[in-house]
Amino acid sequence: MSVQKQSVSFTDTAYTFARELVEAGEYPNVSAAVSGELAKAKTERDRERTLLEAELERRLFLPLDQWEPVGEASDLTASARAHLAAMAKKT
Repeated sequence: MSVQKQSVSFTDTAYTFARELVEAGEYPNVSAAVSGELAKAKTERDRERTLLEAELERRLFLPLDQWEPVGEASDLTASARAHLAAMAKKT
């Protein structure tokens, strides 16, 4: 595994958390804490994506008569449209 050097900035909260992980003995230094926690986050995202894909596959293979209605198509995008309208008012 290669190591890439990169300078990064942290919020006070993020840096405090990384230091706490080091002080608790979970990691030898802040760099290892950041790398380790990013690896954990990636693993969790991959797990969630796998579960979502499996659920989508399961639902796609249901017979049409077992599909549950989701409402009007406009209901699915209502919050996105409201968000865009609010953003347009800010500009």
